[in-house]
Amino acid sequence: MNTQEALPGKIEIKLIKTACLDEIVSLYKDAGWWKDSYGESPEFLEGIVAGSALFAGAFENNKMIGMGRALSDQASDAYIQDVAVLKEFQGRGIGKKIIQILIAGLNAWGVDWIGLIAQPGTTGFYENLGFEQLEGHVPLKLKDKKE
Repeated sequence: MNTQEALPGKIEIKLIKTACLDEIVSLYKDAGWWKDSYGESPEFLEGIVAGSALFAGAFENNKMIGMGRALSDQASDAYIQDVAVLKEFQGRGIGKKIIQILIAGLNAWGVDWIGLIAQPGTTGFYENLGFEQLEGHVPLKLKDKKE
């Protein structure tokens, strides 16, 4: 399994076990995923790296500029989640390589069902990487608690 890849412009994508909290926060904010309540205790984001079956980071000059992760039982099923590349670096194939490295890692374990939920407007990106829409299925999420 190739767990590391270099792209033109000295961008390196690799599987990692830890990441700088400030860089994850920057990616979340840039992607529009940041909630004001996260600012009270952003340390929970460190767990997304450690708690993922695979976590890929894209780096330029040792600064994380992109990420993606896979949640999996490491046997049969996996979900790819939180794929983000800083806006200033988008359009260079970084997101594609992040997905490909995650898929290769999952395939090395024998995982044969890989899913994800695409944000509106990104379906074509994922279809070009071999994903297809699940006909007859509806993604669901537990409602946020109202306190």
